[in-house]
Amino acid sequence: MIIQRVVLNSRPGKNGVPVAENFRLEQSTIADTVQAGQVRVKTLYLSVDPYMRCRMNEDTGSDYLQPWQLSEVADGGGIGVVEESKHQSLSKGDFVTSFTWPWQTEAILDGDSLQKLVPQLVNGRLSYFLGAAGITGLTALLGIREKGHVSAGANQTMVVSGAAGACGSLAGQIGRLEGCSRVVGIAGTDEKCSILVQEMGFDAAINYKKGEVAKQLRELCPGGVDVYFDNVGGDISDTVISQMNQNSHIILCGQISQYNKDVPYPPPLPTDIEKIRKERNITRERFLVLNYMDKQEASVLQLCQWIQEGKLKVRETVVEGLANIGAAFQSMMNGGNIGKQIVSVSK
Repeated sequence: MIIQRVVLNSRPGKNGVPVAENFRLEQSTIADTVQAGQVRVKTLYLSVDPYMRCRMNEDTGSDYLQPWQLSEVADGGGIGVVEESKHQSLSKGDFVTSFTWPWQTEAILDGDSLQKLVPQLVNGRLSYFLGAAGITGLTALLGIREKGHVSAGANQTMVVSGAAGACGSLAGQIGRLEGCSRVVGIAGTDEKCSILVQEMGFDAAINYKKGEVAKQLRELCPGGVDVYFDNVGGDISDTVISQMNQNSHIILCGQISQYNKDVPYPPPLPTDIEKIRKERNITRERFLVLNYMDKQEASVLQLCQWIQEGKLKVRETVVEGLANIGAAFQSMMNGGNIGKQIVSVSK
C-alpha cells in the first residue's frame, strides 16, 4: 500500500534554529496484510511540540527521548482511526492514540501500543486528546499538583511564562481552578495577552517584547510570586525568580528559549539568580510527566470534566496537510501559534 510520510531531512545543529526544510515529505509503502496483534490505522491528527527540538539532534541530552534518525520517519503524539484489526481489543472504526505515532498517512501498528479513545469525553473534539485532554493537559495539571504546592485559600500568586502556548494557556487556568487567587501570564504579542485575559481568565498578561518586564511584574504581583510555571527559561525566568517569595515553587516544565543552545537540561541559573533561589528556599526540581502515569486516568477524567463544564478553555492552531508539518514545527518554535499546534492529516 502506498502512503506518504515525513522524514528527518537534515539536522539544524545543536545551536541552530530549525526550519521547515529539516523535514522531507516522501512516498513510501506499508504491508498489504496485517499480522496477529496488529492494526492498520489512518492518521487523523499529529501533535507538534517543543520537546521535539531535542530529537532533531544526534544526542537528545535526555535518557527518555530517542533522537530522530536522518531519512527515517519522525514520530510523536498522534491520533487515528482503525481501518483493519487483528487485535482482540480493537475493532474497525475505533479511535486510538499513541505517544510514538509515525508521521505518515497510514500505518500498521502493534495494537498493544495504542490507547483507545472515547470521543464523548471531549465533546467529539478528538484533537483535544493531543492537547488539553492529553499529555499537554496532564503536564499542566500534574505539574501544578506535584510541584506547585497550590493550596486553596492560601492567597497564592502564579506567574506563567510562555502563557499563550499549549501548556501555558492551560496551566494558568488550572492554577486558578486548583486555588490560586491571582494568575499572571507572560506572552509575546498584544493579541496573545488579550486572549489570556479576556478568554482564559488570567488576571493580567505581560507582553515581554514591550516595556520592562520586571517593572510590570512588580505592579501586577504586588505580593510577590508564589508559584512560577516556567515554560521558557532564560532572561524572562531570571526576572520572575528575582521576584519570588520565600519558600515559593518553580514548576520546571520547559525551557524553550534554550532548546537551540548546547546546554544541559535543565540549564543552570546565572550565579546571582541561583543565589536568590537558595536564599529564599525556592524549589526548582525537574518535572517529567511520564513519571506520574499512575495518575493519568484520573487526571484525564478531571481535565475532560473541566472541558465539558466550560471551565477549561482550549485553543488550537490547526495546520492542514502532512506536507505542512515542517512549517508548523518552525512556526511553533518561533512562537507563532496560540495554544496547541496540531496537524490535521486526513478527515
